[in-house]
Amino acid sequence: MSFPSKKQLEKVRARLENAEGTLMLAPDATPLEKLRWDICQKFIQYKAEHHMTQEELAEYLGVDKAKISKILHHRIEEFSTDRLMKLYQGLNPRMKIKVG
Repeated sequence: MSFPSKKQLEKVRARLENAEGTLMLAPDATPLEKLRWDICQKFIQYKAEHHMTQEELAEYLGVDKAKISKILHHRIEEFSTDRLMKLYQGLNPRMKIKVG
């Protein structure tokens, strides 16, 4: 196995520059940010437990695949907390919020 050429490395770097991965929760996150993070985690957990693809989850909820992708990667700036909760309620109608 040989080391990739400079041209191959540049090609990979260019692709990675435009990649959007999953956002992490900041160590100093507010309680609201933690709640929103937890809601996203519930979507991820549901998807895994039900062996669903992103496309199947989007279809099940009746939303665009791109929106589900944003939720699954914690890129939820465009979503209100209420909207996230309403979407998750489509997966878990018995959802309860506990304020502690």
